[in-house]
Amino acid sequence: MVGEMIAERVRIIASGKCAPCKDAVPYTVEEASERLGDLSGWSLQSGSIWKEFRFKSYLSGLEFAYSLGRIAELEDHHPEMLVGWRRVRVTFSTHAIKGLSQNDLIMAAKAELVYWTARPSRPEKRKIDS
Repeated sequence: MVGEMIAERVRIIASGKCAPCKDAVPYTVEEASERLGDLSGWSLQSGSIWKEFRFKSYLSGLEFAYSLGRIAELEDHHPEMLVGWRRVRVTFSTHAIKGLSQNDLIMAAKAELVYWTARPSRPEKRKIDS
């Protein structure tokens, strides 16, 4: 039940649309910490938020990064992504205001939804021809 409530709050945040924020004021550390409460596993660090997503294969991580990149392009709010072996580290901040904005939280929630749909319910067994 608690998991369903958290998932619903993430879906509500993710339903938002990123907006231009050149005149916005960045969140304070307290505001950012409070707003991150619905986004499990995200860490606040120096005006940005980040999370490392884990996968069963390198290709799954690449597919996740590509899917999130397509959404970021549509929203015009782009993360830094570091793709590693079976993991992708995603970092958001709003460069125009040198800190965090609502756009970062919206995109973090969208990343969660992409991750939830990207993870297969059964282990992957892919063979790549070389």
